[in-house]
Amino acid sequence: MEAFLVSTGVVALAEIGDKTQLLALLLAAKFRKPIPIVLGILAATVVNHALAGAVGSWLMALIGPDVMRWILGISFIAMAGWMLIPDKLDEDDARFSERFGVFGATLLAFFLAEMGDKTQIATVALAAKFTDYWWVIAGTTLGMMLANAPVVWIGDKAAKALPVALVHRIAAAIFAILGVLALLGVGS
Repeated sequence: MEAFLVSTGVVALAEIGDKTQLLALLLAAKFRKPIPIVLGILAATVVNHALAGAVGSWLMALIGPDVMRWILGISFIAMAGWMLIPDKLDEDDARFSERFGVFGATLLAFFLAEMGDKTQIATVALAAKFTDYWWVIAGTTLGMMLANAPVVWIGDKAAKALPVALVHRIAAAIFAILGVLALLGVGS
């Protein structure tokens, strides 16, 4: 259960102000069909995070817990720094033709936008840290949905009401704490 709760919290906080959250807002404004947008985000997230989690689990098995502890510690601390850098939406992420439909455009845009994104890298690291692969994927997916679905449903008002800089600092602090704990061998 720890894997689920940590994964949910870390990704939900990391996703605030992220380019995929901006993409959710853009898709909501363009298509004005929240259900297929939310379902597209969910499908893209499950596939993307399942693949990222598989990479994290594979790395843990390949490298071993002692070396992985150092890699994770340094990675989480690096993620803390990365969280303090504001994210912007790339125009290419939102350029999908309407020929894919709302669900298809959302699925493709989100899947591609998540490639190499903070939350994907966090999913790799979390899956390497926790042996509960499915709980990590469930947690990171829920975290992604907690951050993005309200943006689709409520739109611009909710996105502007959040103190994004504060949320990013809180997420950075959580990543830094996870990094220090990993380096110290706590929870391994």
